[in-house]
Amino acid sequence: MIKPDAVSAGNTGAITKMIEEAGFRIVAVKKTQLTPERAGQFYAIHKERPFFKDLCSYMSSGTIVPMILEKDNAVEDFRKLIGATDPQKAAPGTIRNLFAKSIEANAIHGSDSDENAEIEGSFFFAKTECF
Repeated sequence: MIKPDAVSAGNTGAITKMIEEAGFRIVAVKKTQLTPERAGQFYAIHKERPFFKDLCSYMSSGTIVPMILEKDNAVEDFRKLIGATDPQKAAPGTIRNLFAKSIEANAIHGSDSDENAEIEGSFFFAKTECF
């Protein structure tokens, strides 16, 4: 998911290009905006964390671009492509190194497991929306 900071900065095309050039196939994509409540549902795993309210506010602050991607070893390869959560620690040439503004405004979200990728994809897309 391309986050509000990267979308508002006009980086959606450049990020999408990097994803495709890394060998991922975009199966589904759309622009949408989360409500604070819907952001809270997506990030429910963090509800007890002190940053939860700020995270929900940030994620509902503007347009996002969720995607479903396919590739062998997709989760691990995508995590390498996006880089560390902290853009100061992200490897050169990664999405977060190039486009993130801060740890919170870090340009992109990537699932951390195949199981979470399935859950997160279903959060944004019905099976009939994928082609």
